[in-house]
Amino acid sequence: QVQLVESGGGLVQPGGSLRLSCAVSGSFFSINAMGWYRQAPGKQRELVAAITSGGSTNYADSVKGRFTVSRDSAKNTVFLQMNSLKPEDTAVYYCYADVVRGTFLRSYLYWGQGTQVTVSS
Repeated sequence: QVQLVESGGGLVQPGGSLRLSCAVSGSFFSINAMGWYRQAPGKQRELVAAITSGGSTNYADSVKGRFTVSRDSAKNTVFLQMNSLKPEDTAVYYCYADVVRGTFLRSYLYWGQGTQVTVSS
């Protein structure tokens, strides 16, 4: 069984910062890509940022220059540093991990439970 546990969400004023963390635990061989999606009320879930096992990153245009995704492979943890937050960043943020496990070393996508980020004055 694999679990993703998120932390770090909350309420912040416009222009402020938050740092999200997501730790992967359980029985697995390795982790490929990790990252973050978000879903605002009435909108589809969208990719925010992703990072490969080799450290390559990808960002949504709306967060480039403000958000930074990173990972600590030794601790199986992915982070999202969010700076210069805007009200339109308000959403539930979900982490994900592409985990390799099982006898045949197949990859499976796992999700965190979601953490609320609210940007408001």
